[in-house]
This record gives sequence, C-alpha cells and structure tokens, in this order.
Amino acid sequence: MANIKSAKKRIKVAEIRNARNKSIRSKVKTAVKKVDAAIHSQDKETAKVSLLSAISEIDKARIKGVYHKNNAARKVSRLSKAVNRITG
Repeated sequence: MANIKSAKKRIKVAEIRNARNKSIRSKVKTAVKKVDAAIHSQDKETAKVSLLSAISEIDKARIKGVYHKNNAARKVSRLSKAVNRITG
C-alpha cells in the first residue's frame, strides 16, 4: 500500500476509472451481441435497429476515451458490413 497521500489518491482514482470503463465496455459488448444474434437469425429489421443502438454505444465509449477512435470505427465498420450482408 502506498504511503504518500497523492499516491493513495491515484490508486482510488484508478479504481473508479477502471470500474467506469468496465461498465462502458460491458454495454458495448452487450449491444454488439444483440446485433450478432439478429444477424445469426437473419432478421434484417431487428439487426438494423440493434446496429443503430450499438453504434450509439460505441460512439459514447469513444467520446469518453474508453476506445480509440480507430478501434471504434473498426467495430462500427465490421458490424455494418455484417448487417448489410444479410439477405432477406
């Protein structure tokens, strides 16, 4: 355990940020899973609706600094590509 006051504060702040980032990443993963489930069931309408909410969650995570902008763009691109491949 740290002895210096500023080091103790950094530990607390790091724990708080870690919890926040974990929560945000979890929301993104859940949104992506919903899109994947719709793609797997070949339901284009549900996939499109799920895609919009997933893109929103990914963008929120990017703005908050949880994901790098290129990482977020790659995730959005791959999801969009997968939804567009659905026939039906």
